[in-house]
Amino acid sequence: MPPKKHRPRPARPDRRAQPETGGDNAALPLAARASAEAESKETLASPAPITETTGPAGTSAPRRPPDPAGAPPPGLHLVATPIGNLRDITLRALDALAGCDAIAAEDTRVTGRLMDLHGIDRAGRPMIAYHDRNAAEARPRIMRLLEQGASVAYCSDAGTPLVADPGFRLVGAAVDAGIAVHALPGPSAALAALAVSGLPSDRFLFAGFPPAKSTQRRRMLQEIAAVPATLILFESPHRVVESLADMADMLGHTRAAVLARELTKRFERVRRMPLRALAERLGEEGAPKGEIVLVIGPPTAERQVTQAEIDAALDRALADLSLRDAAASIAAQFDLPRREIYARALERARARGLSGRGI
Repeated sequence: MPPKKHRPRPARPDRRAQPETGGDNAALPLAARASAEAESKETLASPAPITETTGPAGTSAPRRPPDPAGAPPPGLHLVATPIGNLRDITLRALDALAGCDAIAAEDTRVTGRLMDLHGIDRAGRPMIAYHDRNAAEARPRIMRLLEQGASVAYCSDAGTPLVADPGFRLVGAAVDAGIAVHALPGPSAALAALAVSGLPSDRFLFAGFPPAKSTQRRRMLQEIAAVPATLILFESPHRVVESLADMADMLGHTRAAVLARELTKRFERVRRMPLRALAERLGEEGAPKGEIVLVIGPPTAERQVTQAEIDAALDRALADLSLRDAAASIAAQFDLPRREIYARALERARARGLSGRGI
């Protein structure tokens, strides 16, 4: 039997990052090679050449090549952006930022820096600020572009558009006008916090930012206290201690809670403990810094509560609410008869010498 002939193996492409000088660069995103791979699955075509462009402050950054699949289609493109780590951006997001006819952003400076970092040329395309304070004026301008058949990318400062940002009115206007709306999924602080929390994720409610004032905040928490789901809330650092205290009173002292801070960033930290313990710990340490997401576990089937906890909750509620409202709030919080809680609230109010609003 004649010996087998061995065919030489083709050289494997070097996937390590190459210097940014020269024609080929193996560090290019895979999206730049998508069309070539579709034509031949056996060999990798040479990546598209990179040209140099001057970024801000005179820095040189590689210019992103155009999407091989073509320009983004007309319509509103909702582009998710990193919540901390700037590498957490999708190839589709980069393609949209590079190819759309116009960019609408909650803060054009933030989005502009992101585009510069990834070598996306901004020249010749309008960048429109769209936020709570100017939405009424900026929305008609964006809608005119969309009605003329333009492709517009909309970005929030961080995360997925429309999650705690003003973009929903813009999307509503586009839908009402029959304009296509395209979702480009990506980073989300709410989902990232839920994922690392260790709490049930089969059913959850995103409740946004709670009201700044304790009275309105307690009323809002009362509305969602019995929802059989994990709760996700955003909160600012300077209010989080007070908010956690209200949450402990309204949702239950022993209810599981997670505070996720600076997710995906260098000083990321996730703390897990019951609501009351978490509120007390932060009260001792002082308000944390950075972006905060609170994840609260669903209510337990049976809640064991002591009289001391009921009295403490009544005292806090009576400081802000009328006796009737305080009793109703605490009765709903602990799922106890309102008449009994009202009688106890009356005793507490008289013992403290409250009058006027307190009674």
